[in-house]
Amino acid sequence: MRDWVLSTGLEPSAYGTHSMRRTKVAQIYKKTGNLRAVQLLLGHTKMDSTVRCLGVDLDNALSLSEGIDL
Repeated sequence: MRDWVLSTGLEPSAYGTHSMRRTKVAQIYKKTGNLRAVQLLLGHTKMDSTVRCLGVDLDNALSLSEGIDL
């Protein structure tokens, strides 16, 4: 991973496997607004963990989740 980050011209200490994992689901969330899908992809049992991981504020998360029928 370190070599790949270096090859892109970025600082390796700022990137790791966990941050890359979070980046992927953050993009999915941004495009779909589907917190439940992101929760499942991350393997979280609690929505709070997913919201915290994404850095989404609670009001935004609740309004999005209320708009999605499961």
